[in-house]
Amino acid sequence: MNDTKNLTAPAHSEAAAPRKVAVVTGATGGMGREIIADLAGDYHVYALGRSAADLPKSESITPIAIDLVAGLDEGMALPELDRVDVLVHAAARATKYSVEEATPENWRAHMDLNVHAPAEVTRALLPQLRKAEGTVVFINSGAGRHSYGDNVVYAATKHALYALADGLRISEPGIRVSTVAPGPTDTPMLQGLQDYDPSQVIAPAEVARAIRTVVEAGPTTQLTEIQVRPRIELSLRK
Repeated sequence: MNDTKNLTAPAHSEAAAPRKVAVVTGATGGMGREIIADLAGDYHVYALGRSAADLPKSESITPIAIDLVAGLDEGMALPELDRVDVLVHAAARATKYSVEEATPENWRAHMDLNVHAPAEVTRALLPQLRKAEGTVVFINSGAGRHSYGDNVVYAATKHALYALADGLRISEPGIRVSTVAPGPTDTPMLQGLQDYDPSQVIAPAEVARAIRTVVEAGPTTQLTEIQVRPRIELSLRK
């Protein structure tokens, strides 16, 4: 169920400068929570996720329970905001399938959350992003540049997400668009895909720091792509 309660950006006194606004999807995931915690220091963050009970809450964070896939058909019930300075697409799903194993339903489920939902959320917030000359960050993956025999559906969606980001950058020159692509990261998603030693993969907080670098880029630049890799690639470890 979508529950926005007709939210608007928090009011401020006339003497205080309006606080910048960030919108982050995938707010209950391992990366999402770290991204929100980092941005909440100097943005008011609207944290979007499916499970209301698991959403982060604080004076600087407004939790919004929303099913992004349902919103594709029902309409995205997003908060009513005057401006959006930062939009981070962190929501995603990943289940291993080969071409032989994957059904049309599997393909649709992954494309809906990993590609269609970020496209629709971005489209819905374009007026606010344009007004703020904001930044859109798409969380991609090492799978976005490679494919895998046993994980082809997820990889295909991440390839498509690169095309979405690149096309948005071309069509909206007033908005900065970045792809941040982490390699294996210590999150529940990776736990569902493989066994690993947490000390050998990326800490989610490091991904949040990469996003901070993107949003703090100088006014004449945009960081179009950042690859975040483990200190030592897993394939090189013995």
